[in-house]
Amino acid sequence: MKRIETDILVIGAGSGGLSVASGAVQMGARVVLLEGHKMGGDCLNYGCVPSKALIASGKAAYAQAHASQYGVADVVPDVDYAAAKDHVADVIATIAPNDSVERFEGLGVQVISEYGEFISDTEVQAGDTVIKARRIVIATGSSPLVPPIPGLDKVPYLTNETLFDLRERPDHLLIVGGGPIGMEMAQAHRRLGCKVTVIQGSKVLANDDPETVAIVMDTLREEGVEIAEGALAAEIRGKAGAIEVKTKDGRIFKGSHLLIAVGRKSNVDRLNLDRAGIETTKRGIKVDDRLKTTNSRVYAIGDVAGGLQFTHVAGYHAGIVIRSAVLGLPAKAKTSHIPWTTYTAPELAQVGMTEAEAREAHGDKPEVVRFEYEDNDRAIAERKTKGLIKVMVLRGRPIGASIVGAQAGELIGLWALALANDMKMSQIAAMVAPYPTIGEVNKRAAGAYFSPRLFDSVWVKRAVRAVQRWLP
Repeated sequence: MKRIETDILVIGAGSGGLSVASGAVQMGARVVLLEGHKMGGDCLNYGCVPSKALIASGKAAYAQAHASQYGVADVVPDVDYAAAKDHVADVIATIAPNDSVERFEGLGVQVISEYGEFISDTEVQAGDTVIKARRIVIATGSSPLVPPIPGLDKVPYLTNETLFDLRERPDHLLIVGGGPIGMEMAQAHRRLGCKVTVIQGSKVLANDDPETVAIVMDTLREEGVEIAEGALAAEIRGKAGAIEVKTKDGRIFKGSHLLIAVGRKSNVDRLNLDRAGIETTKRGIKVDDRLKTTNSRVYAIGDVAGGLQFTHVAGYHAGIVIRSAVLGLPAKAKTSHIPWTTYTAPELAQVGMTEAEAREAHGDKPEVVRFEYEDNDRAIAERKTKGLIKVMVLRGRPIGASIVGAQAGELIGLWALALANDMKMSQIAAMVAPYPTIGEVNKRAAGAYFSPRLFDSVWVKRAVRAVQRWLP
């Protein structure tokens, strides 16, 4: 049995773990990194990267079929589903070197290609190696949650971990789950020529603003995606190519393929956490606002910490841990400034409170300012006028923003910046946006906050008249 002593031990080479490892080693810490499966984790291999690549294929197919509005003839796209998957694989392969063993060993990280499990509060065994570390970071991520639906274990089904290996285009894809993964894959597959049915037990995209979600749902339905809400899957039966999902209310949905996309579960089973005195909850590992577990020498970050499950959250957590575990500085994580985006078309983005959350927290005090895409000149020029922005404002400062429309994921960054730095609406209004850009939507939303104060105020009008009489 080999023994290693190190400053920082990172368990898991996904987004968060890689960020901790690279940051810590470049600052001079000794770092050991464990990964028993694929470097890059879920995001690179099964999540963010392949899904966005497949969405790009769907976007290209849709553009061919809807070009006449730009004076270009519509054509029926000739979709090669296997070639689209080749595109996905090529994108993964292009990014993979950034997350590779070779790159991290080149930085000075000792990479061990084994799973790790705790054998004490400071030691982890990986294969035939025992690592004792001053600080340990658990970054093992999450996996698809497979619900105990009767019959599911008797039929073939896909998750995000197997979907991108599928080479033959589904004739009719049934998707159980109407969250971001389910809705993104529904639209992408519809655009690539599949029939698609989304089966959701409650409301789709339930964490987002209902008004903005409705615009996404209307668009997907216009494109031919069947969306069944309030349809709780009660039984699954059939065989490959002929699958049925029966819901609690008696509805039956038939398709050729089944994708399970009902959520994620934290990867904790292999870790033997009890040996290290680390407590868990139903969502994952229990952490405090410093991301420390119930073992003060051990941190948990990203999906496994049981909070928001986004790659950029894992990266943010990594920064908190580097500040604390590497530099010994105080650092606490918060969530109020964390944005997220669902990459449908139109995109759906959120940061901070939704309108409903703002009302619940502050009553009638928040103001909600809006601006419609149909009044943005760039959106008009590109025929992308479906969408709006809503900003929730309390005492002159934004406390949340909801955006649905073209480039919503890009636009939300400004509001994430504003919330992270406690900025005022006046600072947003002072920004000069280039014309014509979709980015003017943000500027105009800020203007919508000040317009009634300037143009509808009797006192402003009186002051202006007085100044005009005074000016030479």
